[in-house]
Amino acid sequence: MKSTGIVRKIDLLGRIVIPRETRQNLNIESGDPIEFFCDENSIYLKKYIRGCLFCNSMENLINYKGQYICESCKNEIVEKCKSV
Repeated sequence: MKSTGIVRKIDLLGRIVIPRETRQNLNIESGDPIEFFCDENSIYLKKYIRGCLFCNSMENLINYKGQYICESCKNEIVEKCKSV
């Protein structure tokens, strides 16, 4: 992890502003969900990406009508549909 050299203060409501350049570099847009991770002395932010609707896998995801489905579950569904 590299330092950006950017320091921000927290406002009275506990908010911080993520600089525009940082958001653009990470493809984060207004309204995108952000996930928080904490350890002893640090807070990490990550753009939240939902896992597969069926198995929660984060690998090989396909977005279908706003839902994420992994390649493995997609293949299972296709096979089940063929047998019907």
